[in-house]
Amino acid sequence: MDKILDRVNKPDVLKKLNLVEKEELAKEIREYILEVVSKNGGHLASNLGIVELTIALHSVFNLPQDKIIWDVGHQSYVHKIITGRKEQMKTLRKFEGLSGFPKISESEYDSFDTGHSSTSISVALGMARANALENKSDHIIAVIGDGSLTGGMAMEALNDAGSSNSNITVILNDNEMSISKNVGGIPALLTKIRVKKMYKRSNNCIKRFFNKVPLIGKPIVSLAHNIKRGIKQMVIPNMYFEDIGFTYLGPVDGHDIEELENILEQSKHLEGPILIHVMTKKGKGYKFAEEKPDKFHGISSFDLKTGELISKPKVDYSKVFGEKLVELASKDNKIVAVTAAMKDGTGLKEFANKFPDRFFDVGIAEQHAVGMIAGMAIAGLKPVFAVYSSFLQRGYDQLIHDVALEQIPVTICVDRAGIVGADGETHQGLFDLCFLNSIPNLIVMAPKDFKELEQMLEFAVNLNKPVIIRYPRGGESLNKFEQHTNIELGKSEIIKEGKDLTIIAIGKMVEKARKVSELLKKDNIDAEIINARFLKPLDKETILKSIEKTKNVATIEDGLIEGGLRKFCYGSDK
Repeated sequence: MDKILDRVNKPDVLKKLNLVEKEELAKEIREYILEVVSKNGGHLASNLGIVELTIALHSVFNLPQDKIIWDVGHQSYVHKIITGRKEQMKTLRKFEGLSGFPKISESEYDSFDTGHSSTSISVALGMARANALENKSDHIIAVIGDGSLTGGMAMEALNDAGSSNSNITVILNDNEMSISKNVGGIPALLTKIRVKKMYKRSNNCIKRFFNKVPLIGKPIVSLAHNIKRGIKQMVIPNMYFEDIGFTYLGPVDGHDIEELENILEQSKHLEGPILIHVMTKKGKGYKFAEEKPDKFHGISSFDLKTGELISKPKVDYSKVFGEKLVELASKDNKIVAVTAAMKDGTGLKEFANKFPDRFFDVGIAEQHAVGMIAGMAIAGLKPVFAVYSSFLQRGYDQLIHDVALEQIPVTICVDRAGIVGADGETHQGLFDLCFLNSIPNLIVMAPKDFKELEQMLEFAVNLNKPVIIRYPRGGESLNKFEQHTNIELGKSEIIKEGKDLTIIAIGKMVEKARKVSELLKKDNIDAEIINARFLKPLDKETILKSIEKTKNVATIEDGLIEGGLRKFCYGSDK
């Protein structure tokens, strides 16, 4: 039997389907996403949870004239399938394949390149304001999850949009998850709203009552806005969204296409900022993802029948970091761990279980995290903040003003540094060496292997200075280093002596330098290998001494030239 999905290659086709066909389409899309992601890996749970909502959005709105901005963007698989990229989905996470995130260059249906959280409302508000100035009536929709809503940028945008009178619709996809379980006051507010569904019933009952009252009934109902607001304040205290200026609609079942279409159609006829609260189930339709949405957030290839990974997870840098931190914390009760909604991804799960009182998840709020650890350190603690490289970019201001200038003794462990591969350009950790090197008073280190990471972590928490340790995704080389000298501040390590060429490498690239050296040996080139260890302070003495001996130098590093090792070597006076 022909599948409906085979016919739906653009939204115009989708719009012609009846409700039963759309429900069947939702089933077929889930099956297809499971098929693709089980082979290629990808973001599974979030996409399974947003199928009906995406179908409803494309049924009600007219893309590409109307604009949808997907926050984070990793929940855009359904959108891509509906907009003619079904076959390309098979190339997901492959070299030169389909992006896992929206890309303007990829399709006219993609309105903005999104890869990081909490950005969609800001972008949508900018588009809405542009529409107003140009007298356009296109609908602008931002789709944002409850986890992303905890981000400071999202809250700033909500505050601005609420007071703007701009025609913008915010779809709050409430699945009670980011990557790790949501924390903080906003998720608590949403929970309160979810459990207070009696509000909607109370509202309707009161309206019906007043309509039946002779003479005064209809005038009272004409004050519906005030009545509605009063009811909400009684039943749902502190209705934040309406208080800041949004028309609040919901909560609505995010897996009921008919209900979704009705509320979206209703929103099209309203003026000003609108927030539609949609409740979804992350991992919907696949029991393993429903039970463990964190495991199936971003996943490599897996067995559809069992939900188990095809290749068993290996020991990686995140795990080694987490285990070493637990060991250090067992001996020092001043050590505390901080994450920004990435407990599992950064290896802090064991720490959280063993030391719950010393573990702090601040939600998607990297700026706040950096400021908070500065406060912790001032108060006498030894905070360790574990964060992905591309996410630390958001804490750049706080790194300068709240840590570096005051020389606050914190340890920031930068995970997923360097090239991250299939996660796409928005998640590459290529900028940290450059922007960290530009900040005064920071100490920046990178380990060549697991053992050196352990050494550096112990060194950092006891140094009483602001320290950055950056390390890559994945594991170390099978060809392990035997040499592990003690860590000394600003001192490099000579891995191999040579006379013809100096190769300076840092972090995981030290192993690459060793391989290059072996290749050069075939051409009778004797290379000296220096493990820089520190980008700041750089061991200039050892490096310059080696260059003077060999007269030739090369650097191997996984970052930008500006601000890296190469800049020093080729930009120095020597």
